[in-house]
Amino acid sequence: MALGFASLVGCATMEKPAEPKIDSESYLIPSSDAGIELYIRNKHTAGMSRFSAERTVIYVHGTTQASESTFDLPLGGFSWMDFLAARGYDVYLVDLRGYGGSSRPPEMNQQAANNPAIVRTDTAIKDLGSAIDHVLMRRKLHSLNVIGWSWGATIAGAYTAEHHDKVQRLVLYAPQWVRDGATVGGPGPLGAYQTWTMQQARDRLQLGTPEEKRDELLPPAWFQQWSAAELATDPAGSALNPPVVRTPNGSPQDMRDYWYAGRPYWNPSRVTAPTLVVHGDWDGVLTLADALGVFNALSNARLKRMVVVGEGSHIMLIEKNREQLFREVQLFLDEATPPTN
Repeated sequence: MALGFASLVGCATMEKPAEPKIDSESYLIPSSDAGIELYIRNKHTAGMSRFSAERTVIYVHGTTQASESTFDLPLGGFSWMDFLAARGYDVYLVDLRGYGGSSRPPEMNQQAANNPAIVRTDTAIKDLGSAIDHVLMRRKLHSLNVIGWSWGATIAGAYTAEHHDKVQRLVLYAPQWVRDGATVGGPGPLGAYQTWTMQQARDRLQLGTPEEKRDELLPPAWFQQWSAAELATDPAGSALNPPVVRTPNGSPQDMRDYWYAGRPYWNPSRVTAPTLVVHGDWDGVLTLADALGVFNALSNARLKRMVVVGEGSHIMLIEKNREQLFREVQLFLDEATPPTN
């Protein structure tokens, strides 16, 4: 077991690493429910023909941000997907239903107040399972590595807790944990989905970052690139004035019913796979206490490690210091898996 702290203050501007040619493919797969398809993207070095569990990765996103517009956002010429693919990994992402390039449930074509919150965590876990089964079948593997961000860490952790044989290594980036007495979404029913502008998304996701540092971490040009990519995932919402993105309210509803009611949704002690917990020290959305809560509860993981990255917010993966996150995760994935007892 290890608890590590990495800090990067006043980092130099990143340069695009020398990378081999990357092949990219995007497509839809069926979910476990008729009429719902899931968007998948795959990247690896050109000509790659040998695949292994140790070098196969899938990402799953959080409450509001789609996988395709965060994990594969080419800021400065490369994305997190590109970073791992260039280093020999076969990299996948999945957009859960209601997000990004995946099917929108029919409730999203109605007024939000007409239906209760959709795409609860149990549904999201099924979607991740469909994506993982697809990758394992496609590559003829028995297991792979899973990276979950925020709510995606809950999804990834809960899936891993029940599917020990299918997860090689687990990365929990900015995980959720219990918060007694907290509230979410204001009073009254949440409705099927929420709408938000890109400025609202930025304000929320950089919560905890000193005001004078926000543009330094996420420069205006990068914010505009992220905004364009995210708005493009929701043509109906982006056509409104002001442009918005619509995302399901299942995660906020589960925050009310579990996390903010003092009840964890999943049991980290059921995870046996080597697990990395990563936290940005300026993350005011999910705090160090949240990350430590998960880390301490990982009592049966064969290996566990926690890394805190300096000057990183909840959306560190698209900020200036993102390469620290990328390298810490790569270092963890590159290690030999300890034998079972």
